[in-house]
Amino acid sequence: MRLPRRALLGAGPLVAALSLPALSLRAAAQSNWPSRPIRLVVPYAAGGGTDILARALGEALRGTLPQPVVVENRAGASGVLGTEVVARAEPDGHTLLAVVSTHVMNRYYLQSLPYDPAGDFTPIAMLARNTMVLVASAQQPFTDLAGLAAEARRRPGAIGTGSTEALSSFIGQELARRLKLDMPDVQYRSGGQLMNDIVAGHLPTGWTSTSSATPHMPTGRVRLIATSNATRTPFYPDLPTVMEQGVPEFDLAGWVALLGPKGMNPAISARLQAALQKAYEDPTLRQRFTTLGIEPDLRDGPGLRQAMEREDRLWAGAAAAGTLRRQE
Repeated sequence: MRLPRRALLGAGPLVAALSLPALSLRAAAQSNWPSRPIRLVVPYAAGGGTDILARALGEALRGTLPQPVVVENRAGASGVLGTEVVARAEPDGHTLLAVVSTHVMNRYYLQSLPYDPAGDFTPIAMLARNTMVLVASAQQPFTDLAGLAAEARRRPGAIGTGSTEALSSFIGQELARRLKLDMPDVQYRSGGQLMNDIVAGHLPTGWTSTSSATPHMPTGRVRLIATSNATRTPFYPDLPTVMEQGVPEFDLAGWVALLGPKGMNPAISARLQAALQKAYEDPTLRQRFTTLGIEPDLRDGPGLRQAMEREDRLWAGAAAAGTLRRQE
């Protein structure tokens, strides 16, 4: 049945009046944020660098937020499973995502994604620089990149290199390509699992974050070979970069960021940023970062968005050049 235009016009004030309670409830809920524990989804297995950082932040934020931050590991499909959970969550600030820079890279690395890495999320803050280091089992006969290359040429295909996501996989395979080596990519669900196999001698080499490698250094069973950044990491100032060891223009690093679902209220993002800023100024947390091998790099939402846009241009170029290929 069609209603006359006059009836529809007359209904306008009624519709508006009925909408006001819903809008008021939503505004009240946002002003009372957080009204329950904050769920921080880490889309990787426990024990990796992102998980370590998320848990350290969760503890540090207890003094600045009225509700606890509860870390939830939802690993699988190169981070896609847990990330999709957040993409589909209500944008009320109670479900957040701690993700590495491969969140952007996956657009060009995986066959398909059930979400838009940029459009379906609210950038809240950059959390840390994710310096990647090449680690090796101390049982291996080499101590530097030249020795590793010589051993890999002597035993083609026998020196596997572990990875945990698209970035570490790309770094390992790009280095092998540049050095003309046959070094199979061995994929792991987390940096913790990768490091356990390095320590045990089951995996010859692997690329992982400093926060994954650092807890295992006192065992004496792990050897650092190189860092992928253009500059040395302050945690291991004596560790030369790949570039310093003869591979020109090799500068690949990542970051860890905090995202929310698309459509989050800017006021909630601002409160989160303020809470993070206060936590990062705490000497106790900064000392813990140092102990854990985490390089803090706190930036606001716009700063994070710029970094994500830069990553998108970088990996789009790599895909167009054929140096980054989609996973089969």
